Amino acid sequence: MKRIKINIALLIISIFIISSCKKDYLNRPPLTGITTDNFYKSGSDLRLATAALYAQPWASWNNFPLLGIGDIMSGNMLQPYNGDLVQLTTFSITPQNSNIAQAWQSFYNVVAHCNINIKAINTKMPDSVAVQSKTGALGEIRFIRATSYFYLVQLWGAVPIIEDNDKLIANPLVPRHKREDVYKFIINDLRYAVANLPKTDQAGRVTTWSAQGMLAKVYLTRAGLNQNITRNQSDLDSAAYYAGNVCNTSGLALLPSYYNLFRTQYNDNPESLFAFQWAPGVPYGQGNSIQAQFAPGGGLVPSGGGFGGAIGPTIDLANQYTPQDSVRRKATFMLTGDKYPELKAASGGYIATGVNVKKHVVGTAADNNSPTMDIWSSIEHNAVLRLADVYLIYAEALLGNNATTSNGQALQYFNAVRTRAGVDKVTVLTPDVIRKERRLELAFEGQYWLDLVRLSYYDPQEAISIITKQITPTQDAVPYIPRSQFSYDPVTGIKSVSSNSLIITKPTKDTFTLPIPANEQTADPKLLEAPVAYY
Repeated sequence: MKRIKINIALLIISIFIISSCKKDYLNRPPLTGITTDNFYKSGSDLRLATAALYAQPWASWNNFPLLGIGDIMSGNMLQPYNGDLVQLTTFSITPQNSNIAQAWQSFYNVVAHCNINIKAINTKMPDSVAVQSKTGALGEIRFIRATSYFYLVQLWGAVPIIEDNDKLIANPLVPRHKREDVYKFIINDLRYAVANLPKTDQAGRVTTWSAQGMLAKVYLTRAGLNQNITRNQSDLDSAAYYAGNVCNTSGLALLPSYYNLFRTQYNDNPESLFAFQWAPGVPYGQGNSIQAQFAPGGGLVPSGGGFGGAIGPTIDLANQYTPQDSVRRKATFMLTGDKYPELKAASGGYIATGVNVKKHVVGTAADNNSPTMDIWSSIEHNAVLRLADVYLIYAEALLGNNATTSNGQALQYFNAVRTRAGVDKVTVLTPDVIRKERRLELAFEGQYWLDLVRLSYYDPQEAISIITKQITPTQDAVPYIPRSQFSYDPVTGIKSVSSNSLIITKPTKDTFTLPIPANEQTADPKLLEAPVAYY
């Protein structure tokens, strides 16, 4: 737990680095003499402080674990050579796995940054600062802290709740807290954010609609906690209420083009409810390096990047797309022969030579008119929560514990997602239909594993069955394991499955909870004890 002891100097430095994400996020003042006693003195200081929470503390999560855990572990994607990623594919994850260590570190870095700001605002802010500025800033901070804890509780279950960094420094041995208490803490933060964030703000900043959308997702997830097949109806009703507010009263709409969602000129479009605000040209470990890690070749990205030649979608994911669903497929992964005009644009575009990741691959500095963008600092503001996600949350919450629904609101918003994708509307919703739609709409956005975790809360056998089907040889004339990569012939349109010699462990209910990183166990042995109540 020593990793989350963040000092104020580090925080202030990160504030000024990340404030450059948007030129109108205020000019950077000189660093000389800045302390918590003289910094938090105005509404402008608050805006600068909260801007820092949208990027750098999340970098270690965004770098590899976001897609490693969210999409590789869920069977959407495969990298058969990197040892730590292979562990995620085969469910042989050890506490030494670098991806889980980076994720844990990143989330608690976010929490620590948020705690510093909350304490400084509550103790250092003069009365001359407008109450609305103060509560609005606290709303932003508590939204971001809640989001970090939402990741933590979904991935690890019971985790320590840290509200005061000074207390942690004084006593670094802390226990894990019960999952239900972590969810209560998250909900308390988000309800504060709902009440205190504005309806509109500068592009890239969270609003009350961001908080209501995230709160709906939290309630939907908690609805299954410790349940048996039937989810908690009160939580389902709360999820429907908050998602319905976003859908019906926010005035927001889906971006007309799914493909454009992942192009940098559409950063922070109205569909983006919460996105990381990455800046170009920042040092290693402080920017968005996702395309450097996942792009299939160096010529597609700033010099030195493009390590993802061995990473690609699984045949299991690819087979979920119908020929009609070509827009989402092409925006998510490349098939041999696909042309991407926005990549290597000066040369007339890029024609894919293999089956690889496309989403998050936005091109070179020249492609993006961003001279300072480099290998470690893509300017894509990748979304954590999109309006389309909330539409699907609303549909799932309205379906609730029913086997089917033809509810008009559920169908309206569910079909809005499909219509944007260019696929036919449906007339009846089932859990399987919604789950598949979420998988296709949000593929390679780190979501599918979390959907499976949510399912495992109340129907672990169904969650296990979904993964088991991915690792069981098919009954085809040439059997193959669906959790495998494939090649594609653009002339015949035939997909040929690659040999998968990985030994994949059959999942169990425990598969849906990650091991605590080894270094954290060593630093704090209490993490291995039974969780305790927080409230």
